[in-house]
Amino acid sequence: MTSSKHSRLSFLLVICFLTSSHATAQNRQIIPFDSGWKFISGDQENAQEAKFDDSTWRNLNLPHDWSIEGPFLQNAPSGGGGGYAPTGIGWYRKHFTIQKNTKEHIWIEFDGVFENSSIWLNGKFLGKRPYGYISFHYDLTEHLLNDENVIAVKADNSNQPNSRWYSGSGIYRHVRLVKTNALHIAHWGTYITAPEVSEESASVSIITTIVNEDTTPMKSVILRTILLDNNGNEAGKSESKVTIEPMTHRDIEQKTEIKSPKLWSIENPNLYSVRSEIAINNSLLDDYITTVGIRKIEYDVNRGFLLNNKHVKMHGVNLHHNGGSVGAAVPKHVWKRRLEILKEMGCNAIRTSHNPPAPEFLDLCDELGFLVMDEAFDEWTIGKVANGYNKYFAEWSERDLTDFIRRDRNHPSVVMWSVGNEVREQPRPDGFEVLRKLADIAHREDITRPITQGCDNIAADGGSTTQEFLELLDIVGYNYVDRWHERRELFFSIDRHENPDWKMIGTESANIYGVRDSYSLGRNENTVQANYTSSMIRVEQLWKFVHLYDYVIGDFMWTGIDYLGESFWPGRGASSGVLDTCGFTKDSYYFYQSQWTDKPMIHIFPHWNWPGREGQFIPVLAYTNCDTVELYLNDKLIGIKSLEFPRQGNSGSWMRYANPVVNAATADLHLSWDVPYEPGVLKAIGKKNNRVVCTEEVRTAGDASAIRLIPDSNSISTNRDIAHVRVEIVDSKGLVVPAANNLVTFNVKGQGKIIAVDNGNTQDLDSFQARQRRAFNGLCLVVLESDKQGTIELTAESEGLKTAAIKIVVQPENMSL
Repeated sequence: MTSSKHSRLSFLLVICFLTSSHATAQNRQIIPFDSGWKFISGDQENAQEAKFDDSTWRNLNLPHDWSIEGPFLQNAPSGGGGGYAPTGIGWYRKHFTIQKNTKEHIWIEFDGVFENSSIWLNGKFLGKRPYGYISFHYDLTEHLLNDENVIAVKADNSNQPNSRWYSGSGIYRHVRLVKTNALHIAHWGTYITAPEVSEESASVSIITTIVNEDTTPMKSVILRTILLDNNGNEAGKSESKVTIEPMTHRDIEQKTEIKSPKLWSIENPNLYSVRSEIAINNSLLDDYITTVGIRKIEYDVNRGFLLNNKHVKMHGVNLHHNGGSVGAAVPKHVWKRRLEILKEMGCNAIRTSHNPPAPEFLDLCDELGFLVMDEAFDEWTIGKVANGYNKYFAEWSERDLTDFIRRDRNHPSVVMWSVGNEVREQPRPDGFEVLRKLADIAHREDITRPITQGCDNIAADGGSTTQEFLELLDIVGYNYVDRWHERRELFFSIDRHENPDWKMIGTESANIYGVRDSYSLGRNENTVQANYTSSMIRVEQLWKFVHLYDYVIGDFMWTGIDYLGESFWPGRGASSGVLDTCGFTKDSYYFYQSQWTDKPMIHIFPHWNWPGREGQFIPVLAYTNCDTVELYLNDKLIGIKSLEFPRQGNSGSWMRYANPVVNAATADLHLSWDVPYEPGVLKAIGKKNNRVVCTEEVRTAGDASAIRLIPDSNSISTNRDIAHVRVEIVDSKGLVVPAANNLVTFNVKGQGKIIAVDNGNTQDLDSFQARQRRAFNGLCLVVLESDKQGTIELTAESEGLKTAAIKIVVQPENMSL
């Protein structure tokens, strides 16, 4: 990594992604292929054969993850890394008919099969893909019959352990058929960049790969590319005459310009549509519809990250691919809800730890305005678990990395590639050679984005990351920059001094670990030893540094959401998120909101139900972006405290300040009081510049008396849409009872079903597919899936509590609220 190389690194581009919308061309059809599959667990002899009898197999729709169905057992081969989930081998088969002619070309797309997938069509072997997170496709044309066809899929997840986190098992992502003309735009067949982007104009380059599978003589065709704004108005156009030899392909570059483009940004993720058409003699052969976001990204050694010429600090979180109670087969709306909650926290960046995500996850990031560090691998040539990806790396890594980048390089949200995480090659003398190969592939496939990787051995005792390794990274990624020695206080500054040309980012850092609403005052009933008063200090110190120094591009804390795996019995998940597996917020969520947002907010904790602790001094903490907080107990003032970050210096002259002076009571990023306990109401009043801007109350709750159901939407669409229903155990005044653990039973009628229940407690091993769930600290969750138009009626009951019921309307698609 030379100084000249890093000083010139600047990435300017326009990004687009292929949507799942149906093309309108005569021969381009995108056919959903998720329904009507058969499944059986365990290996089956000759199940790939077309005439195999699968009449007794289970009927289901994809995506499907059989691991989440349990049981979770201490002796499971997946171990704690895999969340003690069942794994093994599973078979899927689908019978279908499709009309084709000699001029058509048909392929099947799998967004992900975990793992070691083998695919057959009518008994003919199509291929295998070991890596369970990669998307792939197979050409079906040669083996398709005009009669019934059978596709068979074997997913072999029996070689355990093979993951450090919960992977899921099976065809856990979407499947589709694509039907085109023999002369067509290739799979992942466009690559769109913009050499110049400004508010006035954007010059757009479109590289389109055209494939001619026809054996007839050479053809001349017209390639027409049209850019449309969100109202359908033409914003740019390019047209080329192209000659394609039989049984060959060509990459065609076109250029166009958009005047006054609406730029894609975090605040305004504006999108365009791109329509690429192939025509011959005024007859449309194929088209390819994409969605485009136009933006300019730059990385500067001093200023950090710039989006559309504006400095942006990445407020990042790491996210694993599982969705808690739904496992690895995560419905899009589950991710949408989770991402929207993180957005309200002020999060603007996601690291896809540590594997390629589902395509629809990136679609959502494009639509909602997130920056994405898109990560490929957790292992290279040296393994971390007995049967990890290292066993396939030599044979498959180039193909997997190439496919990964070609699939994702047109997303506006993706702003850098991560080619690895905590790989064990870091300290090896030849480890940089492995990185060099991956870096070359990434730069070959995408000229517009830098590469990084999560390095956890920088300055490590017993073998630190080599200089040659770090010099190959466009951006040096630090996992736990404060882990070693004096770096606990000095963070990035040591390397900034010794390597001033490095660009730096925190790829992974500590979060405020904790289980939602789980507080302890200690075992001694006469002495308070609270467990929630200090875990934020390390996080606060790091964030101060990241915030103040522009050269630090940003930080991705571990993690945004609790996840399955990386656990110890009897747990099946890790509680490192700011959201639990239900998507319910923890106290740590509000710390980041206090630092990452400007809208006035205040959050106080713990709860105020402490019978037997009357008169004892209980620590009460507040996260806020106000400068002053007044705390009251039962209308009695406990104290007024202030904080300020960053602190302001003199302005204009000595002892003069641009803003009102704040007499800070602490250098921390939280406030605290010791409050003598008595039941009642804690009230915090937040002020800015002596003006009340927000308040929050915490009240002592009574005994549990009822259930309350709160859906995230009163109306959803047909076609397997999702509704989340928050279940609260409340007292007679409607207050959530913080220690309630009542067993709640659910019943559903109408046009929907329960697909999961959860309570956020990773120590609770009850089935996610049950029709009952014990509340955890007063809350649990029901996930509903729609069927036909009509209503879904959900009833919740528990012994000794008032029953609750709600109705959710199921509307035709695109009509739900």
